[in-house]
Amino acid sequence: MPGNPTSTRDIPAADKAAWRRIVDQYRQASTGRALWQLANTFVPYALLWYLMYLCLTVSWWLIPPLAALAGAFLVRIFIIFHDCGHGSYFKSSRANAIVGFIAGVLTFTPYYHWRWEHAIHHSSAGHLDKRGTGDVWTMTVQEYLESSRWQRFAYQLARNPVVLFLLAPLFVFVLMQRLPKPRADARERQSVWWTNLAILCVAIGLSWIFGVAAYLLIQLITLAVAGAAGLWMFYIQHQFEDVYWERGDNWDYAAAALEGSSFYKLPRILQWFSGSIGFHHIHHLSARIPNYNLQKCHEADPLFQKVKPITLSTSLKSMSLRLWDEKSRKLVGYGHLRRLREKQKA
Repeated sequence: MPGNPTSTRDIPAADKAAWRRIVDQYRQASTGRALWQLANTFVPYALLWYLMYLCLTVSWWLIPPLAALAGAFLVRIFIIFHDCGHGSYFKSSRANAIVGFIAGVLTFTPYYHWRWEHAIHHSSAGHLDKRGTGDVWTMTVQEYLESSRWQRFAYQLARNPVVLFLLAPLFVFVLMQRLPKPRADARERQSVWWTNLAILCVAIGLSWIFGVAAYLLIQLITLAVAGAAGLWMFYIQHQFEDVYWERGDNWDYAAAALEGSSFYKLPRILQWFSGSIGFHHIHHLSARIPNYNLQKCHEADPLFQKVKPITLSTSLKSMSLRLWDEKSRKLVGYGHLRRLREKQKA
């Protein structure tokens, strides 16, 4: 059963200081490793687009599988974008901003605006009183029971797998990311407009090369695959049965990282495409660790390895979990509500 068998709140403060020293060893960015990742990610992605261009004169049926593979590379590009946003990918903040902007155009995500929202996520993950920014909305059992019929219907619809993993990613990346949030500062707002302009220029150029219909087909499939895979990864990183949620001053950063962020143990090829982000417990302990150091940090201390991994097979259970039960301190499904009603009737 997925979950974390140890509580960081029970570990002496001295040990927490030791973790920080261990984690700090892996916060150092490597220009060589970063450049190699750029080469083995961006170059194949560009080649796939060129190959799809060649396939236009052969058969359009060859395009969907190639576009799907391009979507897998786009997930890896997003992880590079993600690391740039944390300032961890390169030592140079300027290099992070440049590569982050380019990767943001490819993933339809404005760099500075996303970086601002994602920082909020890291500062509040697992905090019940600070939900709503950069997370998958999760209601408590009590909130669900007290909500109106329309609110329940909207929540059930939003958590439906088809909506959540197929429709929502396209809605978020194609539409929502085109407009800045009202609370965003000037730089974050400008990053949205500059990204939109760059996306438009790329779309016009590729439509001229491929044709509008072919470009839209390729771009839609690529974004759909990348969005579905990316949102699933993000979902499973914070939506599992024994996940950590806490209120007020009881919330603890280290506990939220090690207990509220999963260790998603993936096959080697999927770990490569996802930029090792399955070591999410390590990432939330220190967001300044670049993706190419996450596994090394995880293996550096026995405590990190006590975090019970979630596998591909066990992660499927999370699709049936919908609500946080504050009494049992578990994520539960709608069946839990039926059992509660049966108990009340008895």
